[in-house]
Amino acid sequence: IPGSGHKYYLQFTTEDYKTGENAGSCLATVLYSKTKSSPVVNIKCMHTKDQKQIQEEDNRLYQKLRHQPKPIIGNNIPDSYGNIEPALEPAWALAVAGSSYIMWEKSTENLGYFMAQVKSVKQWIRKDDFIEFDYTVLLHEIPTQEIISCHMRLTWLPGHPLKVKYFCASENQGLEDGSGMESGSAAGILYERGANF
Repeated sequence: IPGSGHKYYLQFTTEDYKTGENAGSCLATVLYSKTKSSPVVNIKCMHTKDQKQIQEEDNRLYQKLRHQPKPIIGNNIPDSYGNIEPALEPAWALAVAGSSYIMWEKSTENLGYFMAQVKSVKQWIRKDDFIEFDYTVLLHEIPTQEIISCHMRLTWLPGHPLKVKYFCASENQGLEDGSGMESGSAAGILYERGANF
């Protein structure tokens, strides 16, 4: 678009993270503006799972996390062989959801990110019903091949948006502040500004 930037039209399918089953198809437009770093995204998806099924899965994940015999603490997920301990899978699943926003916000027309590893995770015990985790995640930057370390605090309760606060550091960039806003359940995320944890 002359004077505005490049606009892309996409059609793609999504898959269930855990099972690999088809989760639906989406149509999207993505505008990379010359004046704004984050892309403007309009997306419409047709899901193969109904909302009730998604809520049931959210509740199963929540109950599993809520009834751990002791708070989850872990390092190097997956390990150097690509394995994830079954007890750490719920924490890994939330890390994937939370870090997806960081990757979206940091991505540009020429840079993309993949979550390479959860370097560390610690679950906090709260007096309310929310679940809270501190993570250090490593993001793989494409095409530079740089590894970016991000600290992420994630809070969640089914039926409420997933809340994520984060900051990222790399050898070349120093500290970065994260912000944004979007709503949903564990399938969607609310992002708050804040590098002060």
